[in-house]
Amino acid sequence: MKVLILGGTGSIGTAVTHELVRNGHHVTGLSRSAASDRKLEAMGARPLRGDLRRPGSWVGEVIGTDALIQLAATFDDGMAKADTAAITAILRQAALRPEPLRLLYTGGCWLYGATGSRVADEASPMRPIKPFAWMQENSQKVLASPALSAAAVHPAMVYHEGGGAFSRYLEAARDGQPFEIWGSITTRWPLIHRADLARAYRLLLERPQLTGHFNASAETGVPVAEITGEIARRHGHDAGYVVRSLKHVLIKYGAWAEGPALDQQMAAGRLRRLTGWKVQHSSFRTAHF
Repeated sequence: MKVLILGGTGSIGTAVTHELVRNGHHVTGLSRSAASDRKLEAMGARPLRGDLRRPGSWVGEVIGTDALIQLAATFDDGMAKADTAAITAILRQAALRPEPLRLLYTGGCWLYGATGSRVADEASPMRPIKPFAWMQENSQKVLASPALSAAAVHPAMVYHEGGGAFSRYLEAARDGQPFEIWGSITTRWPLIHRADLARAYRLLLERPQLTGHFNASAETGVPVAEITGEIARRHGHDAGYVVRSLKHVLIKYGAWAEGPALDQQMAAGRLRRLTGWKVQHSSFRTAHF
């Protein structure tokens, strides 16, 4: 398939680009710089110079491609506006095609809000944290469009060799500083390794008949205490920590910081059942980070 990826050089996008190229797909990645051009070319993808926030420069590519994956996120105050502009332009361009465009839109576990003892599946109500409410709205737009064959992918907390969701804890361990815990040490995170997540994207991409919401989670909910404990064991850390209140982290880091403070559990039964998806890392303890 000819695939256009928005965000193909990001933390998740890099893994997805590698996965698609390795499996024979022809990937074009949106690129904002010469450095991103080189990164895409090194992975075997074709760079397309453009800016997510100005879709007029790249959206014409939608006519000649088989599929599009939206993985780009700026995590700044303009994120909602940029994503909405891109989705609006894609919908208009897709309406000009003779057949529906396959589109994978990236949501996330934070759209379910705090679940506590309840395990969120695709039938669970969404209660997104405020900074990401727009993401639920845009996913509804793409799923409702007759010009698309769309699926919304909701990754769990993503970790990888470079850290990902574990980055703050790894940095503290390397520097010999206490772990900074947001909310509570008993907070649970659904987890997924980015290589397993990339495989989920590919399997969904290759099955355009599968539409709707798909959770991508390898572990339903792992307490932060277990994550920091494993990192401490590997790095010779004394496992000391300080707990920061939600109010503190919101003031210091911004509204998005509510996400890692959520106590969540999330399952991926629909993805496993309909695509045959299997994970390499069923436990974060088997991974290198």
